[in-house]
Amino acid sequence: MGLLTFSINVTLDGCVDHQEGIVNDETHAFFTRMLDESGAMLWGRITYEMMESYWPAVARGDVEAPPPLREWALKLDAKPKYVVSSARTEFPWTNSQHIAGDLRTGVQKLKDATPDGVLLGSGKLATELDRLDLIDEYKFLVHPRIAGHGPTLYESGLPSTRRLELISAKPLRCGVVAMHYRRAI
Repeated sequence: MGLLTFSINVTLDGCVDHQEGIVNDETHAFFTRMLDESGAMLWGRITYEMMESYWPAVARGDVEAPPPLREWALKLDAKPKYVVSSARTEFPWTNSQHIAGDLRTGVQKLKDATPDGVLLGSGKLATELDRLDLIDEYKFLVHPRIAGHGPTLYESGLPSTRRLELISAKPLRCGVVAMHYRRAI
């Protein structure tokens, strides 16, 4: 069974708006390594649609992008992608599949079938999966910014506090800190 790892960019005040983070070669390399190490991606519909609107065109060469971004797009295109959605059932992007039915059962089956682990990149979906005790690890890039707005991490709340064990904390040259936590038992 693989681990389910929630990874996202977050500001010091908890904002997870994808436009608030520092995007550079260093932060991009962090997410590329995680993509390389995982067996599949897991998103909610909104995140999937945001990614689908840009990255397949980069992978096809329809959009000009620097070589590292094109490499990322090609890897992402090839990676199995699973989407949780009650509003949409068709996901035409290469290697995309819908997780339908019971959320706990569907995601647990995905974890069981993916020994290299599943990388979760959707904030709202993470809240639902954390409520079901399905997230094993957290890898956050904490950005040295205060956004002053949302959306924020876990803004709809959890039923109880999650105790975590620090695995590593690595400051990057740009001031971002890569944090890796595992659920404490």
